[in-house]
Amino acid sequence: MITLTVEGADFGYGEGAPVLSGVTVAARPGELLAVTGTSGAGKTTLLNAMAGLLPPRDGEVAVDGAVLSGRDQAVKLGVVLIPQDNGLAAILTAAENISVAVIATGGSPADARRRTAEALESLGLSGQANQLIDELSGGQQQRTAIARGLALQGAVLLADEVTSELDAANRQRVLELLRAEASRGVAVVLATHDPEAAAVCDRELHLVDGAATWARP
Repeated sequence: MITLTVEGADFGYGEGAPVLSGVTVAARPGELLAVTGTSGAGKTTLLNAMAGLLPPRDGEVAVDGAVLSGRDQAVKLGVVLIPQDNGLAAILTAAENISVAVIATGGSPADARRRTAEALESLGLSGQANQLIDELSGGQQQRTAIARGLALQGAVLLADEVTSELDAANRQRVLELLRAEASRGVAVVLATHDPEAAAVCDRELHLVDGAATWARP
């Protein structure tokens, strides 16, 4: 069980103005942390930074005190990102997208088969395992990306707007799965614009005008 911390960090792109300034937050094992805000408030920016994809201009992002140097290190430390755009390979099936990721992070082929089957079943996608990504609906693609994130069995799970394409029943299913991940000691961060999804989380960090403030500390 590990904690991911952001300390006094500023984030931005290129030479532009910072998107977020002075952010301090800890994602703690066993809890669901909601990151909320309007479109463009910086939710994806913060999760990308937590995932090691965006270095801070000032301050630091660390996992159990080890400052993140990039995405490769974050992966080795067990930081899993479910991106907003799903990040699935269109030329692969749903099952292949998951299995490839499990093997790439050190899982054996047998592990990959088992974890892929379990993850797809948990998202109600067993019947779509051998379908190409392009053959799936937007909601099915989103659930496949979530299944891949769960199958990686990380210590930190960063979920970026993972319920945006889902109907009410599947949204509830996903929120229950995220809670189950927290229950096994994972630090779960959910970026969402959905107040109902945020309400089931333990704490809520709200982003507005480039700053992070606690709606529920």
